[in-house]
Amino acid sequence: MLEVLKNNTIIKTITPFFEQNNGNAYIVGGFLRDCLLKRPSCDVDIVADKNKAYDTAKRLADYINGYLVELDNTNNIYRVVFADKVNYVDIADCTGKNIEEDLKRRDFTINALAYDIKNNTFIDVVNAQDDLKKRIIREISEFNITDDPIRILRAFRFQSELGFEFSDNLKKIIKKHANLLKTPAKERVNTEILKLFGGQYSALTLKSMDSYEILEIVFPFAADLKKVPKNSHHHLDLLNHSIETVNQVQKYFEKADCEIKEHLEQELFAGHSRLAYLKLGAFLHDIGKPSTWTIEPQTGRHRFIMHDSEGAKIVVPYLKDLKFSKKQIAYLQKIIKNHIYPAGVVTSDEASDKAYLRFYRKMEDEVIDLIAIAYADRMSALGPEITQDMINKNIKGLEKLLDGYLKQKKELKPLPKLLDGNEIMQLLNMPASRELGEIVEKLKEAQLSSEVVTKDDAIAFVTGLKRE
Repeated sequence: MLEVLKNNTIIKTITPFFEQNNGNAYIVGGFLRDCLLKRPSCDVDIVADKNKAYDTAKRLADYINGYLVELDNTNNIYRVVFADKVNYVDIADCTGKNIEEDLKRRDFTINALAYDIKNNTFIDVVNAQDDLKKRIIREISEFNITDDPIRILRAFRFQSELGFEFSDNLKKIIKKHANLLKTPAKERVNTEILKLFGGQYSALTLKSMDSYEILEIVFPFAADLKKVPKNSHHHLDLLNHSIETVNQVQKYFEKADCEIKEHLEQELFAGHSRLAYLKLGAFLHDIGKPSTWTIEPQTGRHRFIMHDSEGAKIVVPYLKDLKFSKKQIAYLQKIIKNHIYPAGVVTSDEASDKAYLRFYRKMEDEVIDLIAIAYADRMSALGPEITQDMINKNIKGLEKLLDGYLKQKKELKPLPKLLDGNEIMQLLNMPASRELGEIVEKLKEAQLSSEVVTKDDAIAFVTGLKRE
């Protein structure tokens, strides 16, 4: 452990500064936890002497020729960014009279370990190292949880990231105070949700949340998902199908080659990976089914007509309430609305290179994401009418679709904008309106189908629409 710390570039750079009697400073929390677990970590958090965070951060920034950024003036938290503008450390005031008291105010024992930089020693007042070895998430106190209820959701987030079990007392605390999860700011809930879906064990954690009756507090739509039972195409009820789809996305990622993994590991929005958003999309992908659910009287077959389009609409208020940005919502809508599209392309009797190319161009950067979720959806729906031959045909088709994309993605060029909105308004002598938006979309569809190739084609197409 000490060797890992000593060999870390950031620690090696800042240690001489603190050894020069520049006050006491302690590395705390997740960085140390991840070092002990041999997990990669880049977030270094430092606790300075009480009321010394600003002064310490300012002098450290000068020492390394870095930059000082104020993160939280109320709680005295500052970021020192290295000259490379990549590495950084966050420095905060000690929240107690000393570091031992500070550690006892934290959420869980596994996050309450400190390393004294100057004296090269560890401070463990809550048996953090023992709980890490036992793979247990244990509360430091019930008060610490109820004082900041987001820590209830954070417990599940750590379960998703680490695969640890809860202590017996933490289980009781969660059950006792579950309703307190209705109180934290939505922005904080948003962050924990995305970190949860970024975890390797997110599907198991969703089941765990359901067993504690937490799931419907965080995801109110889960109550409606539970109402849709298994059927001839689905061996699971809708909630468990949605959770299993999350699990299958994770499995798809784990067995993927380097190119696919790199795509899904890249940061998409707000510091979270594409994989995290994709697994959230997997959980949401059938959110439109409860409101579109019908049963055919003659056959007893369950139908969910247009559930993909409906889901893309009804998910918006939920995501807005959780303070998701427009770009985040647009990505999740795209996944929900098009999750059936890849399977439709590869199982159609008219599957062709032209249909494949249309899919690649239309889905753009989300081609891999949608093939992954189509695979996961297929492997999560194994009802009695689904034969092994159907599964094999679907999976082989998706593999062919992916292979075709990977071979030609560098040559794929964005569709040229043949006519913009202003040009169309002038051509058709019409104002900006919903109708204009529909015409622009129809023109794009015509280009995707290669019906329109040149600007003259585009002019003829839109004027023809107007005459209709």
